[in-house]
Amino acid sequence: MIHVEEITKRGYLKKFVKFPFSLYKDSKYWVPPIIKQELDTFDKTINPVFSDVDAHFFLAYKNNKIVGRVAAIINWEEVKKQQKNKIRFGWFDVIDDIEVSKALLNKVQEIGKEHQLEYMEGPMGFSNLDKVGVLTEGFKHIGTMITWYNHPYYVEHLEALGFVKEKEYLENKFHMDDIDPAPFFKAQELIKRRYGLNAISFKSSKEIMPYVDKMFDLYNTSYASLASFVAISDIQKEYFKKKYIRFINPEYIEFVEDKQHNLVAFAIVMPSFSRALQKAKGKLFPFGFLHLLNARKNSKDVIFYLIGVHPEYQNKGVTSIIFSNYYKTFKEKGVTNFIRTPELEENKAIYQLWKHFNQVTHARRRTYKKSF
Repeated sequence: MIHVEEITKRGYLKKFVKFPFSLYKDSKYWVPPIIKQELDTFDKTINPVFSDVDAHFFLAYKNNKIVGRVAAIINWEEVKKQQKNKIRFGWFDVIDDIEVSKALLNKVQEIGKEHQLEYMEGPMGFSNLDKVGVLTEGFKHIGTMITWYNHPYYVEHLEALGFVKEKEYLENKFHMDDIDPAPFFKAQELIKRRYGLNAISFKSSKEIMPYVDKMFDLYNTSYASLASFVAISDIQKEYFKKKYIRFINPEYIEFVEDKQHNLVAFAIVMPSFSRALQKAKGKLFPFGFLHLLNARKNSKDVIFYLIGVHPEYQNKGVTSIIFSNYYKTFKEKGVTNFIRTPELEENKAIYQLWKHFNQVTHARRRTYKKSF
């Protein structure tokens, strides 16, 4: 008998967060979160996303043992402003028992129907800066701190329960040895002169902070044309500043501005924390933070977290300025591997941007949809 219970108290949310630790305890590829950070993400008094989002968290039990979890999410900005009558589901993890998946997803559907919504889609988080998609290919590649990992049977469960593919995402990587920097070095000076642009690099997090609001505004502008996009609010900007910016190596952030000091392009790269997070096992203390600090300083793998170009400057070679600076930085640090976050297959602009790199698609993921 499967019993599904909605949870609200932080103590039970901790069980929600810790369930994947047992599900993936033997996996070499799953990357665990820091438990406290994950709990803070679900805390309505801490995470400002809940000003526009309702979320319900469920645990499934079988023989008094936790066997699955799911979050049911309504992003009201998406529902009201974009007229998408959907409920999201995320943080979806289950044992290999389709009845568990069915019981959890039925709860999501029930909440959707209560709010007169028409379909559900997932796995996806609260907003566009959260994790997205169920892994469909690439199960023998280690994940990242900004992607979910899952067993292959998740796809089988979803499709057997009548879900159909909605969005496809690709994960690509390339190697330092495959990069020819000459075209970027040559093009960047021409691009700077032609459009009156200037590169901005940083040595400290303090130097970055005055530019962060402009960066998020440009992020909203550059991705606005994507069908799945939900803009970042002002209150969320402040939250992300505190949560992310101070942990990113300042030399891994690059901005480009015009003569009027308008931001026209940006990129954020992060060291890979995957191995460090596996060693930390969900805890910063006593030694977890040391593993993370070591990765921040010495990781030879980096992740292209975010990159955006103003629509007026897309296809004008502006990223040659960014790539030239990055090449010099990463060469000095001995970085060897570059990993890109999941990119929407329909985002043609982003693939045009990477066309000169000898990239390899090493993983695929997708969101699934089901109408009520």
